[in-house]
Amino acid sequence: MSLGQWGRDLAMGTRFAFAGGREGWVRAVLTAVGVGLGVALLLLTTALPDALAERGRREEARSDHTYSQPKIPKADDTLIVVDANTTFRDQDVRGRLLEAEGPEAPLPPGVAEFPAPGEMVVSPALKELLASDGGKLLRERLQYRVAGTIGEQGLIGPRELAYYAGGEELAQRIKGSANGARIDSFGDEGPADSDPWDPVLLLLVLVVFVVLLMPVAVFIAAAVRFGGERRDRRLAALRLVGSDSRATRRIAAGEALAGSLLGLVLGTVFFLAGRRLAASFEVFGVSVFPSYLNPSPLLAVLVALAVPAAAVLVTVLALRGVVIEPLGVVRTARPARRRLWWRLLLPLGGLALLAPMMGQGDDGGEFNQYLVVGGVMLLLVGVTALLPWVVETVVSRLGAGGVAWQLAVRRLQLSSGTAARMVNGIAVAVAGAIALQMLFAGVEGTYTRASQYDVSRAQMSVDVPDGAGAAATVRQYRQTEGVRKVTALSDLHLADRRKGDASYVQVTVADCASLREVATLPSCRDGDVFAVRGAQYEAGTEKLARPGRTLWTDPTDTSRPGGPVSWTLPRDIRPAESREDPTGYERGGVLVTPGALPEKLKASTSSQLFLSLDPAVPDAYDHARNTAARLDPTSEPMTWSSVERNERYDTIRTGLSVGAAAVLALIGASLLVSQLEQLRERRKLLSSLVAFGTRRRTLGLSVLWQSAVPIGLGLLLAATVGMALGAVLLRMTATPVRVDWASVLSMTGIGAGVVLVVTLLSLPPLLKLTRPDGLRTE
Repeated sequence: MSLGQWGRDLAMGTRFAFAGGREGWVRAVLTAVGVGLGVALLLLTTALPDALAERGRREEARSDHTYSQPKIPKADDTLIVVDANTTFRDQDVRGRLLEAEGPEAPLPPGVAEFPAPGEMVVSPALKELLASDGGKLLRERLQYRVAGTIGEQGLIGPRELAYYAGGEELAQRIKGSANGARIDSFGDEGPADSDPWDPVLLLLVLVVFVVLLMPVAVFIAAAVRFGGERRDRRLAALRLVGSDSRATRRIAAGEALAGSLLGLVLGTVFFLAGRRLAASFEVFGVSVFPSYLNPSPLLAVLVALAVPAAAVLVTVLALRGVVIEPLGVVRTARPARRRLWWRLLLPLGGLALLAPMMGQGDDGGEFNQYLVVGGVMLLLVGVTALLPWVVETVVSRLGAGGVAWQLAVRRLQLSSGTAARMVNGIAVAVAGAIALQMLFAGVEGTYTRASQYDVSRAQMSVDVPDGAGAAATVRQYRQTEGVRKVTALSDLHLADRRKGDASYVQVTVADCASLREVATLPSCRDGDVFAVRGAQYEAGTEKLARPGRTLWTDPTDTSRPGGPVSWTLPRDIRPAESREDPTGYERGGVLVTPGALPEKLKASTSSQLFLSLDPAVPDAYDHARNTAARLDPTSEPMTWSSVERNERYDTIRTGLSVGAAAVLALIGASLLVSQLEQLRERRKLLSSLVAFGTRRRTLGLSVLWQSAVPIGLGLLLAATVGMALGAVLLRMTATPVRVDWASVLSMTGIGAGVVLVVTLLSLPPLLKLTRPDGLRTE
């Protein structure tokens, strides 16, 4: 067969798609919408790598100081930057205090001019938040006048909360501090992060991409077969006028090609519209500017070529099992039973590809990414191959029931393939989601661990600002709304002067109530001193914390005026038993009440407060942060958490959540389009049933049963394949196999919920289509 004949037949099919009047256009548009939704998500996926890379480039372009950068002398082109980050209701706010030291000081990206002292330039999202009723507490914390906004070049996302405020005498703040520095340029010119990826995390990334993209491909393949029954009647007419069966299939492929090409156009429109709307949304803390979402040209061309090619291929293969004769399509005869053996080869082939990598995730092993992608794809494609056989086998054995049940069963028996195609995508999505949830649950212990903080004793910690008295600071926090208890601990280290820095003892200064948070005391009153033999400082305590021993502040510290200060330990030191403080740290050394510490040593202490908050008080955390900002604008109170997660693991899980939300939206939209197309094709049949006395309620129940039976079978198959794939992935990571039944049930429940919503949304069109005027024929 020549390419010219293929081209002529495909062109004829394309003309038929748009020359069939209103019916033809409706069919083509429905196909295009289904294809377009999938294309839009594919374009979004091809744009994500560049979007994330652009966010990283923006972050690098505005980076200001690092802990290891060399010191720069003051000059006309230097700028002092001090961190002033904060958090508002679990949202991070990036803040910097700026002080230009000369006319050539560098401006941060996105900032037109330096804010004056008492002023700030803010991101549009922060400006909106500060102006809202909900931003009252944040306005109390950021008491600067808004003098302008940060441009797009200075932000990593449109919903980012960020500000630059003008500062004064910041040079004093950066002495000995890691929270600020003098710089002469913005941007990180250091080497890129070369930290190799953990093979298990790399496996997670590969599986996430396959699981998110497979349902999209399945939906596109199903969308190009919309309008199958009406198309087959037209093909029978072509056979009547002399077209052979092969040419007829090529013409049908041309119709699908037309719908897919129109779908590419609509998909591009959907993508561009979604691209414009992207700036308005933040999903799981991630927002992007529209300019970020530029698909890779190579991948975009691949999508543009693959979708029409897939439409032609799917149509030709689908029609190989349909006998189109001049007088009609042979569907009334009993069709040949679907064969099972070749359908089992797909998942078995997937298992065979994954089997050689069992245990590779342990001890730094690596995974072959091509085998991983191929194996997971074959297992998920196996769902689409097995589901039609499962549906056909089950519905052929369904028995008697009510009228609605009989209508649904008969319809499923006549078109089980169509019913399976409708739920194939959601079955693939659920199978992949179950496997991923099992994998995440299995490896979570590796990348998530309990933190050392005891959140039952305190939930925040904050340092006492330099120069501020610990007692005065404690009073400020105790008067703060929502703060139940304040534990204040002041620390210094004393050494045996004769040995220099060879041996130190820790000295903790606090009142009796706070000392009881770090040790079990026999009794306590102001003026007491205790020696604690903790696990971490036991050796130092035995040697140095002895009654009458003279100890000194750090003799190597040349910044202290007058040199080291000595203290002779009192004779009445009492022993105490150590216990972990709220941070999980077991202190040793000497515990001193304020009345026993010489005045000359108080300037050498550094103090930290542990705050216990009242969960019944709304915004208790933000009230405490406001107090911290009032005492020191650069203060960053630390919020404690009971768990700590690997940053990359957390990023992958966030990416999965974002992608799953998009895929679920596609699933719902595509199922609704497919359901509406099915109802439109059966409009006359449904109107006839109503005309003969069938109740609309019965028809509604029949539609519900037609959705419930295939989706129930599809979810059962998806759960089986998903658990099998999850078990294989866990074995690949050398993790014990454990079925997370909560995840299995939740994923299947979400899938069933999507179908239920789609079915309910299709009921109003069903009632409209069953009116008597649906019997009209022109």
